[in-house]
Amino acid sequence: MTTTNGEGKSYTVPLFINGKESTTETTFEVTGPANEKTVWSCSSASKGEATSAVDAAHAAFKKWSRTSPADRRDIFLKTAQNMSDRSDELAGYMIEETGATKDWAGFNLNVTVEMLRDIAGRIAVAVEGVVPWPADAGTSAMVTKEPYGVVLGIAPWNAPYILGTRSIAYPIAAGNTAILKGSELSPRVFWAIGSCFEQGGLPAGVLNVIFHQPKDAAEITTALIAHPNVRKINFTGSTPVGSIIAQTAGKHIKPVLLELGGKAPAIVCADADLQKAAFQCVLGAFFHAGQICMSTERIIVHESVKEDLAKELRAAVEKVFGKGDENEAPVMVTAAGREKTKKLVDAAFAVSSIISCYHRHNADSISRPAPIPSMAASQITRHTPRQE
Repeated sequence: MTTTNGEGKSYTVPLFINGKESTTETTFEVTGPANEKTVWSCSSASKGEATSAVDAAHAAFKKWSRTSPADRRDIFLKTAQNMSDRSDELAGYMIEETGATKDWAGFNLNVTVEMLRDIAGRIAVAVEGVVPWPADAGTSAMVTKEPYGVVLGIAPWNAPYILGTRSIAYPIAAGNTAILKGSELSPRVFWAIGSCFEQGGLPAGVLNVIFHQPKDAAEITTALIAHPNVRKINFTGSTPVGSIIAQTAGKHIKPVLLELGGKAPAIVCADADLQKAAFQCVLGAFFHAGQICMSTERIIVHESVKEDLAKELRAAVEKVFGKGDENEAPVMVTAAGREKTKKLVDAAFAVSSIISCYHRHNADSISRPAPIPSMAASQITRHTPRQE
């Protein structure tokens, strides 16, 4: 796989199937949320191309599953080094596609590199078997660990290097082969994951990377899960989609690992360091525009320090994001997310005139952080079901 330096609309992110890049006849535009402009196009897999990815992974499984732990370790270490050496390039893709800050992109890459190195060091022990002592005299037993086969990893855009790599690295390390179905919002990031593995010496077919246009999601995902050679599914994303994934996997009697959304409250006690608590709550709530699965959505605070904490929250927002420069405000990646946030804040303004925030929409994708007091939050909670 050759790293391409092309930029703009003329570049098309390719699929990566059986060790080869390929662009498709059908493509879709990838828009940078920070400026609402097209950054490049992306290949869109058809049902046939998705099936080809499964076939390639299945064909590679027999040989890969017999690869020694030492060989797998070396590939993982080389992949980690490739990712580290290409960190500026890879961070650039994430910033362009998701509106991430340099700090968030750098954090993603650092965690991913360390994850790969950690996995490399654990492979030999992780695949060890055991020789238990049987109850019956004169008998012996041996328990071995065997890989499943082809594992489907479906990863989101919000922490794409961490979550994309995690979805396929652990299965591959254990001797499985994999398909990484990346989000259409950050396809070049997922392509880069495949590129780093290929550079690290991963054999053709062991990892296949595909994307598709949004309208084909149900057809392609169902076809992949239903394919008889796909043995396990790993999904990270929203609760509603996770429910559909689980139902489809259950229909075909296949194990599925889900990491879904939820609510993440922070608790501030009466004796807390309020300045520190406020700063951490602001980071927890607004880092990457709150587009992280464990982002703080509610602060449960002792009544005796509620007003003091509100003052500290206002100060913390200014400290982290400034007082009004839109370039310091977080970027939201999708129009749906931006519209939902605007409606929630507008609803809060409608029921309270004392909202402790400096909310304003400077551009379609940029919103000022908006802590909302209990007086308003209690009246708009009905708009925030437990699903994101």
